[in-house]
Amino acid sequence: MTQATLKKPRSKNIPARYLVPNTITLIALCSGLTSIRFAYEQRFELTIFAVLFAAILDGIDGRAARLLKASSKFGAELDSLADFVNFGVAPGIIVYFWALKDFKSLGWIVALTYSVCICLRLARFNVETEEENAAPWRKKFFQGTPAPASAGLLLMPFYTNFLGVEVIIPNSLILVYTVIISLLAASSIPTFSFKDLGSIPRQSIRAGLVIIILVVSVLATFTWESLIAFGLIYLLTIPFSIIKFSKYEKNEIKLSDEEQMNLTEQDFE
Repeated sequence: MTQATLKKPRSKNIPARYLVPNTITLIALCSGLTSIRFAYEQRFELTIFAVLFAAILDGIDGRAARLLKASSKFGAELDSLADFVNFGVAPGIIVYFWALKDFKSLGWIVALTYSVCICLRLARFNVETEEENAAPWRKKFFQGTPAPASAGLLLMPFYTNFLGVEVIIPNSLILVYTVIISLLAASSIPTFSFKDLGSIPRQSIRAGLVIIILVVSVLATFTWESLIAFGLIYLLTIPFSIIKFSKYEKNEIKLSDEEQMNLTEQDFE
């Protein structure tokens, strides 16, 4: 009997629930690609809504996969590729059509730099998720700003066009700002992952619902002001994340040194 005949045949059918998170990811990808079309047509308000819709779906597909127990390696890779298009390629092209095209080749180089930095950031994230020996506290932090947050920060000056008041931001300043956001995404600066926000204590459910309703109401009523405020608040959390990360790291080093000393003392006993 050959080795081929001993292999168990793979099932041709997969549960339909596996299609749900992947379908959400593909819809998000279509929304991100459509934002590029709107940017080319100078329909910038629709462009922003398309990117925001992609970001919302990006936050749903992973949770849907875990809820339906439909997580898979294929879904993880598909989500990473969609994130690169939605939050790496699309925002770079959008900001180029909006403010950087006047700089010609220099503007295109800066837009490319942003996309490349997001690609590097996602590649590093994929490697980090495969590490099994990392300390549990490290899961509370990202290295650099995540791709969706980077896209939101990059487009933050863009929101001022829809405030109803004239706000003039020089394109040269946007050029420099794009470089800063690009480097922040690809950097090793620790930023809060906010994964703990995905779970709410049972005794705080009512308060959590009220807060969610308030946030959604404010976001729906004062969309652009809220997005700018969220972006500024996120930037303000970065110094605190650096301080918190340093404390965790110092405690880890201290515990490691104490364990090493105990082992050394035991060796002499």
